[in-house]
Amino acid sequence: MESLNTIGKWLKKQHVLTYCAGAGESLWCANAFYIFDEDEIAFYFLSETSTRHGQLIGQQGPTAGTINGQPKTIALIRGIQFRGEIRLLSEDEASLPRARYNKRFPIARAMPAPMWVIRLDELKMTDNTLGFGKKLSWVRE
Repeated sequence: MESLNTIGKWLKKQHVLTYCAGAGESLWCANAFYIFDEDEIAFYFLSETSTRHGQLIGQQGPTAGTINGQPKTIALIRGIQFRGEIRLLSEDEASLPRARYNKRFPIARAMPAPMWVIRLDELKMTDNTLGFGKKLSWVRE
């Protein structure tokens, strides 16, 4: 649980994730502004269903992705790799996370895009500030 707390604190300070979607031979990645829900251990973000990645996902599917900063010094590198299940939320399901999202990103109030959730199954953090190549991991039971 200590690893998850450390990872969660860092995730709350970041705001952009990259996630990947695939179907058959087709793969595509996208970036999104996100909020992290430490209780659900999930990311929430907005994206249109008409995008290439939205079409590849459909209503639900597996995903993997990354979150990282851009430090110039190797000793300060921190980053996350994740995998989980991505799902399009209904309007009712999206109301509470959407309110949190709009509070963090006020410009989102003008975006009619639907909300998605990535329910995380695994997180792996590399944190060189704790020692070169230091890894912290969490897996959903």
